[in-house]
Amino acid sequence: MLMATGCAGSAESPSAERLTIALPAAVGGPLNPFVTFTEQVSELVYDKLLAPSPYVDDPQPWLASQVTMVDPTTWEVTLRDDVTWHDGEKLTAGDVAFTFHYAHAAPTGRFTHHVNEIPDISSVEVLAADKVRFTCAFACPELGPVTLADLPILPEHIWSTVPPGEVKNYAALPVGTGPYRLVAFDQTTGYRFEANPDYFAGAPVVRELVMPIIADPSATFTALQAGEIDAAFRPVSPELIEQFSASTDVSVVETRPLRFPELRLNFERAPFDEPRFRKVLSLALDRRELLDTVFLGQGRVADKGYPHPDSPWTDPTLSTPSDPAGAKAVLDELGFTDRDGDGVRESPAGPLRFTISAAGSEPTQVRAAEIVAEQLTEVGIAATVQGLDAGTFADLATSRNFDIFVNTITAHGVADPTQSIMSHRSGYLWDAPDLPYPAWDTLFERWKATTTIEDRREVAFEMQRMFNEQPTSIPLYYPDEHWAFRPASFAGWVESPGFGIVHKWSLLPRTVSETAGAIVTN
Repeated sequence: MLMATGCAGSAESPSAERLTIALPAAVGGPLNPFVTFTEQVSELVYDKLLAPSPYVDDPQPWLASQVTMVDPTTWEVTLRDDVTWHDGEKLTAGDVAFTFHYAHAAPTGRFTHHVNEIPDISSVEVLAADKVRFTCAFACPELGPVTLADLPILPEHIWSTVPPGEVKNYAALPVGTGPYRLVAFDQTTGYRFEANPDYFAGAPVVRELVMPIIADPSATFTALQAGEIDAAFRPVSPELIEQFSASTDVSVVETRPLRFPELRLNFERAPFDEPRFRKVLSLALDRRELLDTVFLGQGRVADKGYPHPDSPWTDPTLSTPSDPAGAKAVLDELGFTDRDGDGVRESPAGPLRFTISAAGSEPTQVRAAEIVAEQLTEVGIAATVQGLDAGTFADLATSRNFDIFVNTITAHGVADPTQSIMSHRSGYLWDAPDLPYPAWDTLFERWKATTTIEDRREVAFEMQRMFNEQPTSIPLYYPDEHWAFRPASFAGWVESPGFGIVHKWSLLPRTVSETAGAIVTN
């Protein structure tokens, strides 16, 4: 059972009237939760039952005052009695039940699979004005610390007027319970937020947030240096860290993010459908060179594979060493040899020549793709790097028209244990049931049968070890991130696991964030 403690403000919290924070792109239009968006921005407006996220060991009640697992398939939640929506309506158990029912009816998206399949929430009952019961189709010991710490709660009186099939077209300014109200949005110019003075956890310490959209990284940091913005919703490029650290106007803080650049393989296309060939690519990579060359050594070698080693849900014994000689040996065993002497091995389908795609607007991803191509050459695999515009690159995941691409995967993908399961069933890490993977299916049935967090974690560890033996996603390095800001404008930034420094926990009274366990303390 989890129970909330009191929320209180701190007179010592830094404050500001207004901050300007650059975003690299619009995030789901006006923060529509059924359109892909950035959690840190949406959570300025929306709250969850537990906080801060599934990326910590022990999320605390937030909109909830008490969360109890009654039995392995049943949870009960009691709500706080002091929470109102931005329009003055009171938060009720009906809103919570509606949110989960609506997620069942809406198209599958970022949050909806967390109630439709993993876990499979079969019913949500209102027991009282402030109490809800969740019942799952199979054991769901992670429902509290994972699902309830992930799904934003929506106001029934607003969203009940929107047919579930039309949710992605809904473009009204959002109504939430969060510390900020979105008061203006333009697809080109960006967002403006105003503080919610009646926020149940305490009034935010910054009264207004302006978030212009600056897509180009160089333009973003030029604006920061010039004082046109106060912070940016993107970490500093490695080559700028020393310059900003030496600045008298800009400060830099280092964080360890729950994210990494990945080499994603098209497991539906030969020869990537061969598990041992996917292992070859993992063995062939010199991860130290990738870290040192692409990210100037700012991070750790990715020798523990997938998911992120800093997640509380990751097996600490994972190991994915670099071994080019081993890669060559496996290629020989597969019969992939260089028969014509041109330096490129041949498979039965032809030469091992592939394209590595990357977003042309992300210089570190393009450089990573170039280094990977050079390293694959050493084991007899030829690769050409292709930089794509943002729209074309984004379409790769759904079109499946790629061999390999370099992408950055965020905390939701590599630190949320139920998302890891879903990624094997949705086409990201695998595509069950369309592609046979009997060994994983056997583990999945064992995972479903477990009834405690501890037992479920152990089966998940087995899944992780098996995945890294035949990966469809290969981490390139685990970056440290450096975030720059102008301390004269605001110096209250704090790190929250998986969220960097630009999030609501930096903008609330410090004692509130500490009570929620939402910030990294050294």
